[in-house]
Amino acid sequence: MNLLYEQAQNSGVLRALDVQFARMITGDDMAGRDQAALMLAAACLSAEAGSGHVCLHLEQLQPDILFDGRFPTLAGALWQSAGEPDTERWLALLGQHPSVSDGTRPAPLVLNEHRLYLQRMWQSEGEVAAFFNTGQSVDSSLMVDENRLREILDSLFGEAMPGQDIDWQKVAAAVAATRRISIISGGPGTGKTTTVAKLLAALVQLYPEQKLRIQLAAPTGKAAARLTDSLGQASLKLPLSAAEREIFPAEASTLHRLLGAQPGSQRMRYHRGNPLHLDVLVVDEASMVDLPMMARLIEALPEQARVIFLGDRDQLASVEAGAVLGDICRFAEQGYSPERAAQLSLLTGCELKPTPVEQPAKVRDSLCLLRRSYRFDAGSGIGRLATAVNAGNGAEAISILAKGLPDVRGYPLNETDDFQFLLDACVSGYKPYLQEVAQGGAADAILEAFGRFQVLCALREGPFGVKGLNERIEQLLNRKGLIRRPAALAGKWYAGRPVMISRNDSALGLFNGDIGIALQDEQGELRVWFQLPGGEVKSVQPSRLPAHETAFAMTVHKSQGSEFEHTLLVLPNHFLPVLTRELVYTAITRAKAKLSLYANEKVFSIATRTRTLRRSGLVQRLSEQE
Repeated sequence: MNLLYEQAQNSGVLRALDVQFARMITGDDMAGRDQAALMLAAACLSAEAGSGHVCLHLEQLQPDILFDGRFPTLAGALWQSAGEPDTERWLALLGQHPSVSDGTRPAPLVLNEHRLYLQRMWQSEGEVAAFFNTGQSVDSSLMVDENRLREILDSLFGEAMPGQDIDWQKVAAAVAATRRISIISGGPGTGKTTTVAKLLAALVQLYPEQKLRIQLAAPTGKAAARLTDSLGQASLKLPLSAAEREIFPAEASTLHRLLGAQPGSQRMRYHRGNPLHLDVLVVDEASMVDLPMMARLIEALPEQARVIFLGDRDQLASVEAGAVLGDICRFAEQGYSPERAAQLSLLTGCELKPTPVEQPAKVRDSLCLLRRSYRFDAGSGIGRLATAVNAGNGAEAISILAKGLPDVRGYPLNETDDFQFLLDACVSGYKPYLQEVAQGGAADAILEAFGRFQVLCALREGPFGVKGLNERIEQLLNRKGLIRRPAALAGKWYAGRPVMISRNDSALGLFNGDIGIALQDEQGELRVWFQLPGGEVKSVQPSRLPAHETAFAMTVHKSQGSEFEHTLLVLPNHFLPVLTRELVYTAITRAKAKLSLYANEKVFSIATRTRTLRRSGLVQRLSEQE
């Protein structure tokens, strides 16, 4: 059996951590095939958690499904060593072991129906499900003067005319104004921040005597900066008094900063025993919030706080476990209950029809999808490409790329010459900001110029990954005299070097995803300059930075929450499981004005047909009726 697990590690389907965890769980309490079965289940559960899944479905523990169908001979040998159990036998084996509980007593593993969880994931999923299931009714302290709310919404969004298309932004504001918990999902340019700005204005006007404490948050520093900027600009256009405008938040923070993350510790300053001091919380880029972080946020919320989650349900899920926003937004397809549709119609003047559903979920009445993009019109190549990819229509996507449209263009990536053409395009994209560095421009202007162009990758390793491309781009920039990279490996700092923070440092106010650029100060000393969420610029000595890496190229995951005038996306020249529809869609929608896609046509087509799958029990737990 040890040889089989060694083979599993060598093949990459299991990590050393997975095998050691399985050995710890199994112990010496069992023998023979029962021990082998428990070890296989525990190892696979650990591997699933490492891949971003919340639980392991027992149906996966069959030889033709195990390891996603890869290495069938190895999968079959491990299954045979476990006694060739079917699902019912797995239930019996796991249910009798002291390390496995049904959730009513402490144990490392939890078995619920056909789903096996790590204890902490089971607990986090339960907290999230309970929060969204129990927070859907309008509580007595949140009762709304519906006539007054209708007046306010009409003044902010305009009155609805008979026969007019539904104003989903207005509906979203009505949804959030009448629920403690609400979720607003929309693609790029659908006006999520504009909607929230008007929603906050409505709440401020609806409760003038309360002087609401409003806070804004996002998963990364870049997303927080964008939320600060876009919401600030949107609020300036609203008809608010000076007193009302003062209540509007001036700056968004990262979720880690909001919760009071402690350096070198998993503990947060704010939790159930010390809740956050706020009345309204807006969380942007909610698709990036993983299950454990969502549970921590929920735990820290005051009992009567309103929470508005914003995000794009079609984007990549979080790097860590779970796809909370995507799971919740599945219920948007159920439409609204008759009572809710009538209420929202009354509040907005829009004609909303109820949707009959046999087993409706409570959370459906707290959801709203924004369906119209104001950024991409019908002729936009970027918008059309994003729509085609989101629909899994690879042929249409390839056709759009081949049309030579002004805002989107596809390039082959099959030969050595193609790779050199890619590198030349990267150098051309970064040349303007580096010229500004050479001319001694201001740090904020250089940071803005750098943010206009970005290379995105699907992978971290290899020639088409972040590490390989960063090195090749640096080499070419150095040869062309645009940077002066030191020859010594130890002296990697140079004027113009862009870096991305990869570990939070609350003492410095720097967080995972923050982008900085090395520039000389007035004394000629190199410092790394960052733009903070409020717009101001700060500098830090390179030696004081937390973990970081060069950022000419970054992964698509790291780009979430950001937008660039020109995005250049590089896909590897052979298919890998990481290449999914959601990854490609997310990368495409980072582009505001221009997209260049370098990819093998076959690889791109397969990626558009491959959905991201995050296994969890959240959808089922949200569906459960009391």
